[in-house]
Amino acid sequence: MQKLTAFFIAAVLALASLPADAKTRVAEFKGTGNMTTAIFRVESPWVLDWRLDGDYEQLVGLEITLVEAKTSRHVGRVLYTKHRGNGVKLFHTAGLYQLRISSTLARWSVKIEQLTREEAELYTVKEKK
Repeated sequence: MQKLTAFFIAAVLALASLPADAKTRVAEFKGTGNMTTAIFRVESPWVLDWRLDGDYEQLVGLEITLVEAKTSRHVGRVLYTKHRGNGVKLFHTAGLYQLRISSTLARWSVKIEQLTREEAELYTVKEKK
């Protein structure tokens, strides 16, 4: 019995010493048209990870707007693009939100991921071409 207890304690300590991957998926949305997403709650910092694909190179379009869920207040436009691609946007505000997504001739996906402060520091702004 003592060996089993010692083994259990050693296993718990070994797991506790592993680096924690604190990046957790809060929500994921996919579609081909317009929609307002379900409500999601995030703490600061967090990222919106988006992808846009379509059958045409430049005829696709995607616009994502952040909305405060309780009041339906327009917080701001997060993304507007007319080209296939992907990217992330880092946020430093906590809250209860929804996304209004409008798309044209496109397949899109959006992931909301909670980050640690250390993970957020690794994100850098990409230079525009």
